[in-house]
Amino acid sequence: MAQNGTTSGLNPRVVTLGTAGGPMWWRGPAPRAGIATAVLVGDAAYLVDLGRGAWEQLMRAEVPLASVRAVFLTHLHSDHVVDLGSLAVFGLYELRAGQRIKILGPGDRGALPPVSPRAGRAPRPLCPEAPTPGTAATFAALMQAFATDLNDRIFDTLCPSPYEYFDPGDIQIPAGSGFHPNDAPTPDMEPFVVYADELVTVRATLVRHAPIAPAFAFRFDTAEGSVTISGDTAPCENLVRLARGTDLLLHEAIDTAWVHRDRPGVPEEAVRAAVDHHLGSHTSVQDCVRVATRAGARALALHHLVPGNSPRSVWEAGRAEFGGHYLVPADLDVIPFRAGSEAVRALRHADAGGPVPAR
Repeated sequence: MAQNGTTSGLNPRVVTLGTAGGPMWWRGPAPRAGIATAVLVGDAAYLVDLGRGAWEQLMRAEVPLASVRAVFLTHLHSDHVVDLGSLAVFGLYELRAGQRIKILGPGDRGALPPVSPRAGRAPRPLCPEAPTPGTAATFAALMQAFATDLNDRIFDTLCPSPYEYFDPGDIQIPAGSGFHPNDAPTPDMEPFVVYADELVTVRATLVRHAPIAPAFAFRFDTAEGSVTISGDTAPCENLVRLARGTDLLLHEAIDTAWVHRDRPGVPEEAVRAAVDHHLGSHTSVQDCVRVATRAGARALALHHLVPGNSPRSVWEAGRAEFGGHYLVPADLDVIPFRAGSEAVRALRHADAGGPVPAR
């Protein structure tokens, strides 16, 4: 565990910047923003995923971009990275001289996924010359897409290049893990360190979110508490191991009744393929409770809710089954993960459905 010479005053907490999953604009009177989470430790911020609206939510939460030390991407599905370009382009005007933000996420998949058995004919890949870029290559492609804009600003107003502030890199899976994107996307493994500074140590593990691979969950350990963020996954033994004894587990959840909804006008093979994916690569509310219970998590919070407009009652269905604190946070809720009476009081307040105090 990282240490900073003191075990007081860190006030470790998460801000649920956005709590909806899926590459869709959810309709409704109060739709949730796309999946994004800020982990705050002292005056430092660490971001996990950058879904739709992440940067507007960061401003609403009054978390300055100048406080961000690193960004962690669980996987490269669009609903988790769609605001990555905004970070690099609009963020240039918010950063301070000398600041460097590490961006860490999956590397190149290395192979296209297998075709769904529901397919009537084999689909053609998009961008066959580079069909599965990793984090560093995705960032480079975004910078190339915005090169006209960025070069105007670099030459005309002497704006710095995004690469002066951002350091994108691919997470290296430990050698000997047995990982293969198609044959063994989630081999049984021990968590491994991907980042550490004087405030946090961040560990990762591979989780089950076929067909994408690799897909990661992350655990942040501080001198005062820990939080584990599942990423997108089906129930997974690696995640149980990563989350063992964690103070707070943020776990994705899917409304399984919604999976079987009518989809007028969508070809039958596409409907069946979508059902296969959602049931095989995500986690029901009841299974979230089982994972958290097996891991011995002190608190469980459901996020990456799919669909993002299901009634709260869908997500509350697991409350009676979980022995710890059970939360269904709204966007911009602040959840402490520090052990102690003050944090416990805040969690109890959240259990009752009230807003969690930021301070």
